[in-house]
Amino acid sequence: MTTIAHPKDLLTMIGEDLGSSPWLDVSQERINLFADATDDHQWIHVDVERAKTGPFGGPIAHGYLTLSLLIPLWSQILVIEDMDMAVNYGLNKVRFPAPVPAGSRIQVSATLADAEEVAGGGIQATIDTVMRAEGADKPVCIAQMVHRYYKG
Repeated sequence: MTTIAHPKDLLTMIGEDLGSSPWLDVSQERINLFADATDDHQWIHVDVERAKTGPFGGPIAHGYLTLSLLIPLWSQILVIEDMDMAVNYGLNKVRFPAPVPAGSRIQVSATLADAEEVAGGGIQATIDTVMRAEGADKPVCIAQMVHRYYKG
């Protein structure tokens, strides 16, 4: 975990490896709850028996579930102590090179790609992230996140 005192500290950290998150379990139950929340009940996610005969050999997490898990994992990589508000400003690029099998564990590593001051006294940080499933050959998600941090 990387801890900094103030959002402006990011301006001096461009290019730095910020570290990796702990592992997070992606259970079939989590996948089913996401399917219920999003009304996406495609069989490759929720029909365990049918998914065993499918292209991935078992059920896999939704791509958007995988993407949504960036936030809880990211929050365990960077801590800004003196901050009033953080805003998820968006994503520049997202790819899912490999699936996340149900029952696997995932982890995110992050590098600060850029940081700049923005209107309103904020710092905009662009973060390159790579998510891996334990034991997998390829990443399961590569995303460039953009966050804004404010201290009043």
